[in-house]
Amino acid sequence: MNSNGRHLRGALVAGAVATALALAPAAAAQGPAEAKAAAAAPATTLVFDKNPGDPANSKLSVYRGKKLWATYRAGSGLGVKDDCARAKGWMPNGNWKIKLKTRTYNGNLIKGYAVYLQDMKCSKGTLTRTEMFIHSEMNRDGSAGRTEARRWDGAGDYKSNGCVKLNPTDIKKMFRLLDRIGWPTHLRVVS
Repeated sequence: MNSNGRHLRGALVAGAVATALALAPAAAAQGPAEAKAAAAAPATTLVFDKNPGDPANSKLSVYRGKKLWATYRAGSGLGVKDDCARAKGWMPNGNWKIKLKTRTYNGNLIKGYAVYLQDMKCSKGTLTRTEMFIHSEMNRDGSAGRTEARRWDGAGDYKSNGCVKLNPTDIKKMFRLLDRIGWPTHLRVVS
């Protein structure tokens, strides 16, 4: 290689380095800007609003940011407003972390579409509510069953052992909606 070739290659390398250094601040600025834009995207939120007048006629709402996307009738408990009453009382207020979401849950009592929630202490702190879900009454594959525990019969089926319970059509709609707009990380329970 002659000296002109070395000078040319040196000039190209120097030019490439200068270009990279000139673009580096712009690239670095773009990364945080993109992260900031992602952080500014509205979060999806599930809110269960307990109805003190009729716990079996409460509401589960889906929000994205401040926009309400859907509201479903839901129930919790057997009409008992004591959130420390195991297997009878309604769900305690608070932010429940979503541990699992599935369309094919196969528990002893709960089958099919289910959102499994973290354990949480009741309002008095005397009892930890465990095995709490958002669910319905159906078979594991989402179809209607023959027994009462697997077949939705009407308004009386909104009662539960404390979980949030939706009718089968609504829980399926909720899953489709959340698949489309994004799943929340928590269920917020209020009254």
